[in-house]
Amino acid sequence: QVQLVESGGGLVQPGGSLKLSCVASGFLVSLYHMNWYRQAPGKERELVATVAPGGTTNYADSVKGRFTISRDSAKNTVYLQMNSLQFEDTAVYYCNTILPRGAYWGQGSQVTVSS
Repeated sequence: QVQLVESGGGLVQPGGSLKLSCVASGFLVSLYHMNWYRQAPGKERELVATVAPGGTTNYADSVKGRFTISRDSAKNTVYLQMNSLQFEDTAVYYCNTILPRGAYWGQGSQVTVSS
């Protein structure tokens, strides 16, 4: 059974850092594109970062230079390191992958940037 379980969200001040984790089960994260999306209140869900099976990463322009996506194959886990957080980064963050059998999402992790 495929599952994605996120953790690591919380409340942080502007300029602070958080690291999100996405533990996968039922498939190997090293074999598929793994994505982080976010959805802010009243906005559409947007793609934030992607790591490809070969290790190539891509980022939304709004987070380039501040966020880093990574993968630990031994733990079957994907991470999103978020630095220099801004008010606009407040959102629910979702882990996602697309497998031959369909698309899968985690339950979401709330990140709130507030002073």
